[in-house]
Amino acid sequence: MSAHAEVVDAKEQWGGGRSPFGISYGKMFMWFFLVSDALTFGGLLCGYGFMRHKYPEVWPIPSEVFHHFPFIEASLPLAYVGFMTFVLIMSSVTMVLAVEAGHRNDKRKVLIWMFWTIIGGFTFVGSQAWEWWHFIVGTEHGAIRNILVDGVWKDQLIYGANLHYNEYGLPVFGNYFFFITGFHGFHVFSGVIINIVIFIMVAKGIMEKRGHYEMVEKVGLYWHFVDLVWVFVFTFFYLL
Repeated sequence: MSAHAEVVDAKEQWGGGRSPFGISYGKMFMWFFLVSDALTFGGLLCGYGFMRHKYPEVWPIPSEVFHHFPFIEASLPLAYVGFMTFVLIMSSVTMVLAVEAGHRNDKRKVLIWMFWTIIGGFTFVGSQAWEWWHFIVGTEHGAIRNILVDGVWKDQLIYGANLHYNEYGLPVFGNYFFFITGFHGFHVFSGVIINIVIFIMVAKGIMEKRGHYEMVEKVGLYWHFVDLVWVFVFTFFYLL
């Protein structure tokens, strides 16, 4: 061995049995999942952008499609989806407060802030269902679209949108809307269910017995990811 070779203490060498990066395996694999999920959403949004760029002249204008607001007859372009975005962002704030309370082992505050996070998630999912319903039902006047009927192209009055016909324009617009917002909505709903499970575990004192609230932090990572993805969906789908 060279006289200049560095001598490493055996205690400093990584011998397995613990994370070499100073974090738990639970957090590490949550990050692996979030990165792979981000790539999935990125591919969907890139596909949407490609189709929109391909048909710019006939692509529906989101502000003219999403202009409904509950209990209000007036046209309010993107007002309700803006409200949904605000609710989801605020739920991310309450999740941050829940994680912070967990670091202080404050069970009461963790329960309070997780409760409001769950309420925000349910509000968003319910609002998205309401928006879907209006998108599917369509407007009162409908629109004339040239569609394929029994092998023959015909002009027909179309109301709303589904996977085959679209009152607002190209059917592919509806396809991307249902898939992207539905995929994200599934993530939000899953996050709400997970939050409820963790909420019950906290209420039963399981985290106190473990001596830490890492589960709250891990579900918080997932929830923040869901919120961040919605910012991109909102920007790509509704604003651009």
